[in-house]
Amino acid sequence: MARNSYSIGILLIGLAVLLLLGKLGVIHFIFSFFWPLVLLAPGLLFHILFFNRTWPAGVLVPGGILTTYGLMFFFCNIFGWGSMSYLWPGFILGVAVGLYELHLFDRGSDRGVWIGALVLGIVSAVLFGITLLVKLGIYVIALILVAAGLLMIFRRKNVW
Repeated sequence: MARNSYSIGILLIGLAVLLLLGKLGVIHFIFSFFWPLVLLAPGLLFHILFFNRTWPAGVLVPGGILTTYGLMFFFCNIFGWGSMSYLWPGFILGVAVGLYELHLFDRGSDRGVWIGALVLGIVSAVLFGITLLVKLGIYVIALILVAAGLLMIFRRKNVW
């Protein structure tokens, strides 16, 4: 009986500490920054289970998707959620990563998996390019003009 009350006492103290940390905002702060682990951890777990030869290669598709999304959300937590206006094609890229991993590590995968991953990867890259061009268009145009000017200056033979 004494051992049982000792365990219950430790449980009650742990619960009290947890409640106090919650009231002080520590748990909210930690969760507000680390919530992408809810996506990243299962994605990495799927990869670990596949590479330990516990589960079949099909788990790489959700593993790639969840890992990509978790990394995107961590990036947004660090650099601000305004970054999502640049990163939104990453949602398509996540599916492409999952399909490509399936193609890469499953010897019996169909060629259609590779074609699907390739098409989605290209679509994602094009959308990233368009997004950057729209968001940073004036800088890209200025950079292209400077590069063209430098090319014209250094390509031309010096005739003085």
